[in-house]
Amino acid sequence: MNKTIGCVAAAALAMTAAASAAPVMMSPEWALEACNAWNADPVLTKKLYESGWAANDKKHGQKVLRIARSDCKASPRVELRIATRDGQAQCIAGVAATPAALDYDVDYLMSAETKRWLEMGRGEYGPMRAMMFGRLSFDGPMGEAMSNMGPFGSFLMLVGKVPADSSACPQ
Repeated sequence: MNKTIGCVAAAALAMTAAASAAPVMMSPEWALEACNAWNADPVLTKKLYESGWAANDKKHGQKVLRIARSDCKASPRVELRIATRDGQAQCIAGVAATPAALDYDVDYLMSAETKRWLEMGRGEYGPMRAMMFGRLSFDGPMGEAMSNMGPFGSFLMLVGKVPADSSACPQ
């Protein structure tokens, strides 16, 4: 009887640990958490609204930040969709990337190796250094990004704020 209770308890503990495990970094589940972290960050929500960054959407109703881990080549990408809401640059969705083409006048595509995302997420260096040394691949409106380097750095640090399992690639 005690052996059975011990097995049941161990199984329950394993299920609890699995349920509370961090999502795989840059999976759709992670993107949803990154979206929530975006909305909790006053630099991203306020500064990107005040600068006009969020409003530059060519009347699409949103900007798309598509991101990926370059060492996870077969993995799907994820995207954060940002829109102007209630006087802020709000993340309205953190989801698996759609097959729709990005409009590089307003949208962004960024990729880096997992170890580089983790370094940026820890604040070891910012976006300028990451791009200058080829650690971050970037497509999108460069001038707009350059004029918003502070908030862009806050975006890169979301990787360090959102709990994630970086040992596996998203499926």
